[in-house]
Amino acid sequence: MLYLNYFHEVQDSGVGDGKWHGSVGGIVCAPLDKVWGVISQTKRLPEWMPMVERCTGLAGEEDEAGYVRLVSGFMFPQPDGERSWIKERLVSLDSASHTYVYRMEASNVGLDGSVNSLKLADYGFGSTLVRWSFELNPLQDASEDSTIDYLGFLYKSCINRIEGAIEAESINASLS
Repeated sequence: MLYLNYFHEVQDSGVGDGKWHGSVGGIVCAPLDKVWGVISQTKRLPEWMPMVERCTGLAGEEDEAGYVRLVSGFMFPQPDGERSWIKERLVSLDSASHTYVYRMEASNVGLDGSVNSLKLADYGFGSTLVRWSFELNPLQDASEDSTIDYLGFLYKSCINRIEGAIEAESINASLS
């Protein structure tokens, strides 16, 4: 069972940077290290991000700042029906505190310059709190509330799938 909580933060979130901010959180019924093992590996992204078909490393080492990956799939509907793609750069990763930050460098979805942060915390009783924060530059001809709500929906759907990815990994391990 997964409990999700979503809230929309005000536009400048008290920092005066003019960016749009949002955050989603959820509790995954799995230990912290198992959740980290799923979300911190690029190759496992399609297992818990339902809209991602492929995630490919382009440059650098996966667990080091500067690592670049290309994420593609149907994250954001395109007028021509083509797949969405986002080139992301790892800003920071700290395995000890179970956090990482990615910056969207380029995309065909208008989110260039956006920053996503994931942070995990032990929630007790073998469960993990996942907090996904994001900030983006205001989008022309788009509503802040609608954009933040849509991203919140996407990211909540990802958190919903983490537990299933861990269960699938356990089943596959027992069959091997």
